[in-house]
Amino acid sequence: MMMRHKLKHYTIDEFGIKNYKSRYILILTILTLYLIMAGAAKLLLHFELPAPTANIKTYNDAFWALQVSSSTIGYGDYYPVTTGGRVVVMCMFYIGVGLMSFIGAQFINRFFGFSNTDVKNRELRRQNKEILDHNKQLEVKIDLLANKIEEVIHKSAK
Repeated sequence: MMMRHKLKHYTIDEFGIKNYKSRYILILTILTLYLIMAGAAKLLLHFELPAPTANIKTYNDAFWALQVSSSTIGYGDYYPVTTGGRVVVMCMFYIGVGLMSFIGAQFINRFFGFSNTDVKNRELRRQNKEILDHNKQLEVKIDLLANKIEEVIHKSAK
């Protein structure tokens, strides 16, 4: 029987924090965007079909209208004429711009290596751990010193 190798989409660092791979995040983001768009296209079509002046008459028209609005292209070939349709397109615009900006930020960070706050946080955790370990060592030494001082005081008092 052939064993299937399970791909890991993340690594776990020394502090137990999952660090997801950029490719995995990109795929999830695009998938999320298109799933939202697929559902919103049905909703858009629901609002637009009853309107006599609507130019969005099929699911494909609705999906296309949402895709071009979420990418900020907005060709204008398909546009909502109802208030409900306009609200759906407006929401998809903000969702699309947000997710596309996230993808762009991931791309820029991956290829140009801008400052990563996760790395800085890991460095701070490492430094804090070192400080805490050093404090514990000092505490043990202080306790030993305090015990020696008490012994010396007891011996000199006798």
